Amino acid sequence: MTASRKRPAGSLLRVKRTVLDHVAIGTRVLTDGWELFGGLLGGTWGYGGDSPGYWWGQLEFATGPKIELLTPTDGPDAAFLERFLAARTAGPHHFNFIVGEIEATLVRVRELGIEPVGVELTNPRWKEAFLHPKTAHGIVIQVAQQTGPPPRPPAPAGLPAPGAPSAFTLVEHRVADLDGATTLFTHALDGEVVRRDADAAELTWGNGARLRLVQSAAHPIGALGDLHFRRDDGPLSAADLARIADLSRRLRISLLVS
Repeated sequence: MTASRKRPAGSLLRVKRTVLDHVAIGTRVLTDGWELFGGLLGGTWGYGGDSPGYWWGQLEFATGPKIELLTPTDGPDAAFLERFLAARTAGPHHFNFIVGEIEATLVRVRELGIEPVGVELTNPRWKEAFLHPKTAHGIVIQVAQQTGPPPRPPAPAGLPAPGAPSAFTLVEHRVADLDGATTLFTHALDGEVVRRDADAAELTWGNGARLRLVQSAAHPIGALGDLHFRRDDGPLSAADLARIADLSRRLRISLLVS
């Protein structure tokens, strides 16, 4: 946390535990994501399972946030994801932040004039709320408080053996209001600004997650930019790079590997 960062009046004192836990991608074809993030980029099975209307699974990397894949499984509770996929076919769906005290987090969110939606605080093991992209600078943001270990079912049958490990080093997000977005991710979500200039701000969290906010008038409600990965076990082959480019297009994401 930088000493120069100013917080709106009324902020609550708290232990800093919030992390950018994962970036979620919606898709109807899970095998594309398994091959890209597991077989080619070395992501290892974390956990996942069935929720009403959809299935989710997460892959972990050497450092940084996880990647979560979401796919609908039918029924009325799948409507949010069906609408998303009908409009986009696939693509980034939300950021997830795991927080220490969700009620305190939501107070800080409301201090910024943002009203959370889908607030569910009755389950003692998993409390959550969402920020709508129109008020959260262009992407759905899920905040959640988790008590106890997450479910750890076996890895999906279609998940290939992981390739050489890589680090998920940076998430780029283009926003129309750089100051407003920076305030949201620092004041409400505990990001620490490590670099700031006129056109961009970089923030980090304790798990190695790094987010670059980029001023972009061309994206009035925001757009996810490049996802950066670093592979430390030598360069990828030309064939692997071509396969990464193809799978990224199919998942409607932009991905850079160094």
